[in-house]
Amino acid sequence: MIKLNFPVTSLSLKKKNSNTYVFDSLRKKYVILTPEEWVRQHLVNYLIKDLDYPKGLIITESFLKYNNLNKRSDVLVLDRELNPFMVVECKSFKIKLNRNHIDQSSTYNKIYKSKFMMITNGLNHIVYEFNWKENSFIVKKSIPKYEG
Repeated sequence: MIKLNFPVTSLSLKKKNSNTYVFDSLRKKYVILTPEEWVRQHLVNYLIKDLDYPKGLIITESFLKYNNLNKRSDVLVLDRELNPFMVVECKSFKIKLNRNHIDQSSTYNKIYKSKFMMITNGLNHIVYEFNWKENSFIVKKSIPKYEG
């Protein structure tokens, strides 16, 4: 896998048969290492170790319903009152981020109504801060520190 636009972190990897697995400390199990999972694991480690996000308030692969369809957000961060703080869509580092990815994450955030929404491929990060009362948003220059 390639170096991402996150600080270097140590991930626990293991090989089984022809697959490589990475330990997901949130799910407490090894999962198949895909390019998207590589991005997710680096992001989660960065949020916890560098931006002070509480590990217990981060959920990976959170299920939600939208128009009677089952959807799954890659990362959901809650605030201390257990309300959505940030929803994150992780993409493979092989994929260039585009409008479809923003639309997908925006669909999830219509349900969550989180303060922040992020799309990342590990190389580029797009972060929005929402003001739901005024129905507006701004693009952030960096990933926010945890303020929950």
